[in-house]
Amino acid sequence: MENLGAVAILLALCLSAYAVLASVTGKLKNKPLLVLSAERAVYTIWLLLALASGLLVYALLNGDFRLSYVAAHSNRAMPVLYKFASWWGGMEGSLLLWAFLLSTYSAVVVFTNRRKLRTIMPYVTAILMGVQCFFLILIAFPESPFQVLAVGRGITEVPDGNGLNPLLQYWTMAIHPPMLYLGYVGFVVPFAFAMGSLIARQPGDAWIHTTRRWTIITWGFQTTGILLGAGWAYAVLGWGGYWGWDPVENASLLPWITATAFLHSVMMQEKKGMMKVWNMVLIAATFFLCIFGTFLTRSGIVGSVHAFAQSPIGKYFVAFLAVGIAATVYLILDRLDYLKSESQLESVLSRESSFLFNNLMLLASCFAVLWGTIFPVISEAVTGEKISVDAPFYNRVNVPIGLFLLLLTGVGPLIAWRRSSVESLKRAFLIPGVLALVTMAVLAVAGVRHFYALMSLGLCMFVTATVVTEFWKGARAIAARTGQNLAAAMIELTHRNTRRYGGYIVHMGIVFLFLGFTGHAFNKDSTNDVRVGDKFSIGRYELKVRDLLDGDNDNYSWRRARIDVFAGQSLAGTLEPEQRMYKASRQPTSEVAIRRRLNEDLYLNFAGVTNDGRNLAIIQAYVFPLVSWIWVGFVTMIAGTIICLIPPKVRMQYARTEVVGYVQKHAPVNP
Repeated sequence: MENLGAVAILLALCLSAYAVLASVTGKLKNKPLLVLSAERAVYTIWLLLALASGLLVYALLNGDFRLSYVAAHSNRAMPVLYKFASWWGGMEGSLLLWAFLLSTYSAVVVFTNRRKLRTIMPYVTAILMGVQCFFLILIAFPESPFQVLAVGRGITEVPDGNGLNPLLQYWTMAIHPPMLYLGYVGFVVPFAFAMGSLIARQPGDAWIHTTRRWTIITWGFQTTGILLGAGWAYAVLGWGGYWGWDPVENASLLPWITATAFLHSVMMQEKKGMMKVWNMVLIAATFFLCIFGTFLTRSGIVGSVHAFAQSPIGKYFVAFLAVGIAATVYLILDRLDYLKSESQLESVLSRESSFLFNNLMLLASCFAVLWGTIFPVISEAVTGEKISVDAPFYNRVNVPIGLFLLLLTGVGPLIAWRRSSVESLKRAFLIPGVLALVTMAVLAVAGVRHFYALMSLGLCMFVTATVVTEFWKGARAIAARTGQNLAAAMIELTHRNTRRYGGYIVHMGIVFLFLGFTGHAFNKDSTNDVRVGDKFSIGRYELKVRDLLDGDNDNYSWRRARIDVFAGQSLAGTLEPEQRMYKASRQPTSEVAIRRRLNEDLYLNFAGVTNDGRNLAIIQAYVFPLVSWIWVGFVTMIAGTIICLIPPKVRMQYARTEVVGYVQKHAPVNP
């Protein structure tokens, strides 16, 4: 089996190299059959990598401990779900997943565009297969998932494996990494189309129209992956946080930021023919930040609970990034004539300027996070001492940026394209502005003194008012014409322009996220050494330790505290935080207990027992106000993203006289 898997990867590598050469040669030499053979190679690569992935999963599920990867990341006692999740639980398997997903995306792209965009598709195929070739080199040679355990000249097998990292044996870890990879890998596609259009010297926006839906889907996967990771950190690591500015967390955030900027600025190119160079830079930056994030988790240059063990493949990534960035910069600079804007910014008081400010703020945040992430590496290279950057640095920089972005989220819908008058802005901002100020005043009177919290909650009200106003005005107009009730009119309104109103729903998801983030300013915590029958309190809760239990199963032994929660005089429920010791790896973990409510979470962690001879249970208790709104925001954002993907009932057409003139100017003259 191991030989079949290794041969499948080697054949896929050979075919990906062939697809690159055949696509480019077929295009340049005008040989359609050669281009077609490259596309057939893409389908075959998918079949080969599906075979290799299936063999690895089969080995993990059936405990084939002759394979070193299976012995390192699986064991007999693990549930089937986590045996399957071991596919991406280690370096080699995760790289195979990367390559398999890329082959899947590539096959879908080639198939759906087999009769379209024939000018650029050979170049798109070549770029996709070039990236495919790079990852197949990694899993064919330095990081093969089919390497066997050997003693002397013979193959050996261990009785049982080490098992998956206990921190990863949680249900979101069966979803979080694949979602992130679907995001990381998916951004290769719009990058390939963008570079293909540059290579083919296409002045139009065909690549944007082709990849717009793709980019939205990929952004949705990346969003899902990031927030599932935040949920995992909150529920598994035991410290109560959902984001610690860990280098690997930052690596997932960076391409999300640039992709968000791209999704906003691309509308400027579609409607106004502006920001073409900017969009090329953004989509290229998104792709290379995905590769950079993959490099960070696998090179060992940063320490992280999320990172894999140190590996020699870092130099491969550095070489790939250097060559890829250099080639991209050359292409953009060489094709600047094809990227000229077709109109200019007419006024600072316009929706165009709000998009521009939005992009500038997003890139400022991206740069700050990137600098903080790589600074320890730079400091070690220059001074020999690794100087880490802690969470306060990121918060000091990103909290003001985030609040300004939240403001722009509400400002954008209120400003007209091209130019807005001061009077129209006064009318548009009056109600949202007054509601925001009233909200801040009421909270201040109620005792809230945290400046950023006041600003955040006021801006959340401001954005909510603008979004609700947009829906209400449009729905009221439809209801007046059709006689529908307001709810049906809102559904009709959204269906008529799904991209616009789905985007507003995503903005409401952002509001809910900020509401959840703001609750961090009011957190409470306490640590208590207790025995059965003891009571302790935190916030408005009184907690009583009813019992301490222990036991074990094939996978781990456990110790559990059963704690009654009283809110006032009434019993609000029972929480059971647990500590586990996994037998295969001898690693302890905590299973926290959470009482989730929209206003606040009560969070208990069983941190162990005292080692002073008293054997008291150590219970860490936290109250996290508003944190559940983060997960509400996530669901809202995904719902809005799905709505954006639904074809609109009325397809919008935008007049672009500048485009017509540009095409006429550059159109070839028939002899």
